[in-house]
Amino acid sequence: MAKIVLVAAVARNGAIGVKGGLPWRLPSDLKHLRATTWGRPMIMGRKTFDSIGKPLPGRESIVVTRDATFARDDVHVARTIDEALAIGAERAQAMGVDEIMVIGGGELYRATLDRADRIVLSEVDLAPQGDAFFPALDMRRWREVSRETPPRGEKDDAAFTVRVLERI
Repeated sequence: MAKIVLVAAVARNGAIGVKGGLPWRLPSDLKHLRATTWGRPMIMGRKTFDSIGKPLPGRESIVVTRDATFARDDVHVARTIDEALAIGAERAQAMGVDEIMVIGGGELYRATLDRADRIVLSEVDLAPQGDAFFPALDMRRWREVSRETPPRGEKDDAAFTVRVLERI
């Protein structure tokens, strides 16, 4: 059974997005996202997919949407979380990996948090305005297994720390 891994960049105030985009520029964290999700199926909401604008190379995109008219040849489309997870498990097996990555947005994180096995959390040292937020974590259910603070890139708006949490 494939593990469900939430991957998110979260500000100090819990913000993860604003007006359909990221509330910061963090090229270093985008490189981290690429390395973390490479070669794995990724589940995202339609708004997250729209903000990215295209499937990301080296991964398979599964887009969850209630819009019955949404269709694209270059992504897998799911109408429910359960359908997305089933597609993710099938694709993970076909790709020879044991993880399904959930990359946002807020509604999808809330819907999958109770099923997640691991969280890869980039904690961004900012508190910007936001209209999408990561759900609050009950730390009695999670344990930190690693923490690193990558060097801040010259084009990064802020420093960030990557914490990996596993379900207890």
